Amino acid sequence: MIKIIIGKKGSGKTKKLVDLVNTAADESLGNVVCIEKGDTLTYSVTHKARLIDAESFGISGYGEYFGLLAGIKAGNNDVTHIFGDATLRIGTRDYGELAAFFERLSAIDDVEFLFTVSCDESELPEDIFKFAQKA
Repeated sequence: MIKIIIGKKGSGKTKKLVDLVNTAADESLGNVVCIEKGDTLTYSVTHKARLIDAESFGISGYGEYFGLLAGIKAGNNDVTHIFGDATLRIGTRDYGELAAFFERLSAIDDVEFLFTVSCDESELPEDIFKFAQKA
């Protein structure tokens, strides 16, 4: 399942994401992972969740981002939740590529994905909502 938090910059997407990460880490019987660009969430995300800085691994573009997420799940089958902040900054602002990324991710079972997408909902094509639902 893929969920997205949509909103313009400064609308509270990251705060909502952090709250959801911390709740999932407290309630999950498995592992919770949060991907960010930079190290801005270090003190906000609980130590119970794995925090990964995409920049420290040179991740850019949706192909590399998908590889990172698939590798996380392949390396640890106990991962129940994967959260991603700054999705468009890690990938690109090409919404067609974002839809293709979500389509590829939808094939990964037994993980709840949640991403922040910094734009107005009206900017997103309908293809995205075939694979992702608004959180």
